[in-house]
Amino acid sequence: MRKARPSGKRKAGDRAGDAPRIILASVSPRRRELLARLVPDFLVVPSGVDEGRFQDPAPESFALRAAAAKALAVGPKYPSHLVVAADTVVVLGDETFGKPGSRDEARRMLEKLSGKEHRVITVVVLYRHKDGRTVSGLETSRVTFKRLSPAVIEGYLDSVDCMDKAGAYAIQESGDALVERLEGDYDNVVGLPLNLVRDLIDRFQGPPSSH
Repeated sequence: MRKARPSGKRKAGDRAGDAPRIILASVSPRRRELLARLVPDFLVVPSGVDEGRFQDPAPESFALRAAAAKALAVGPKYPSHLVVAADTVVVLGDETFGKPGSRDEARRMLEKLSGKEHRVITVVVLYRHKDGRTVSGLETSRVTFKRLSPAVIEGYLDSVDCMDKAGAYAIQESGDALVERLEGDYDNVVGLPLNLVRDLIDRFQGPPSSH
C-alpha cells in the first residue's frame, strides 16, 4: 500500500482567514491520509454526527443520509468552503454493518463475514453552504473473506481497534489474515474512494446541473 504524503493540512483551530478551501468532515485518520493524496491542503472539522441515529433498511440510503448530515453539520461554520463528507457501510446479504459498539459485536460481525462475499458501500457528499449546493456519489466494492477460525478472529480483535471501522475490520491492517479477494476500488474499502472524490470535485466546480 502506498503511504500518504504529508498534506500540510491545518487543524480546526486555525484562523478562518487562513483556512483552506476544502474541509474534510471526519475524525477518521484513514480518510485524512487518503484525501491528502488528492488535496494538498485541507481543514479537518469533525461533524459530531452520531451515525447510530439514522434508521434506514436500504444501505445506500442510510449512507447517504449519514454523509449528508455530516456535511450539513459542518457547512454553516465555513460557508464559502467546500465540505467533503463520507459514510461507509458493509453489507452482507440483507444485513448492514456499521461500526461495532463492543468487542462482542465486532466478533459477531467477523464471524458472519467469515468465508463470504460482502459489499462495501461508501457515499461521498460535497456541500457548500453559501449557495446551498450539494453533489453526491456512491462507490461499491466487493470483498470476500477467508474462513476465519475463532483463534484468528480473537487475534485480530487483540491487535486492531475495531470500534471505528465499518464491519469491524480495516483492509489495510488485516492484509492476508482476513481477505481472500477484492473486486473494485481498494481506497473505497479503506474509507474514501479517491476517484469518486476527484470526479465529484470536478463536477462541483462545473456549472450546476439542470436536473
